[in-house]
Amino acid sequence: MLENLSRTIGNVFAFSLPMVVISCVVLTSLRLFYLYKTKTPFVLYQELFTLSFIIYILCLFQVVTFQDASSLGGNNFVPFQEIFRYSFGSRLFLKNVFGNLLLFLPYGYFASVYLKSEKPYEILFLTLIASIAIESTQLMIGRVFDVDDILLNLVGGTLGYYVYFFLEKIADFWPKVFRATWFLNVLSIVLLGLVITIL
Repeated sequence: MLENLSRTIGNVFAFSLPMVVISCVVLTSLRLFYLYKTKTPFVLYQELFTLSFIIYILCLFQVVTFQDASSLGGNNFVPFQEIFRYSFGSRLFLKNVFGNLLLFLPYGYFASVYLKSEKPYEILFLTLIASIAIESTQLMIGRVFDVDDILLNLVGGTLGYYVYFFLEKIADFWPKVFRATWFLNVLSIVLLGLVITIL
């Protein structure tokens, strides 16, 4: 399953690459110019984090709007109908359930970091807005609206919040070196290298 997930992520990123490259060049140049003009300090790990969020949103856009709609069923407005359509544990069940959960877990995490959120309902609300926007757009472009996708996205976004919450709670117990800017900069470069290698 992890191999399939890795391949799917790689395919999405490869398909999104032209849009990602152009967007990253434009946004990075604007951001660097802004930092220079405002004399704002450049902090590498914060800038890479922001760029990662942007790349995630761009890839999310590709996933939810440019898949083949011919293999999809009709619209679903009945909660839990699609979730239990497939046998529990089957490949299609895992793809539908875990796919939607994993799709929005980063959203919950990124949004929590940006808001420094202490309340899960804030992230739940933002996830709901994003998910309804996606499902409504899919309905308008000839794909399908599925209320179960919204429910699963809400769970995924909430899980992302709890990942953030857990990391924040244990951060005080980390050695100071793990919180130093230079360490976070090096770590972000290593993680970026790993992601590029995997994809």
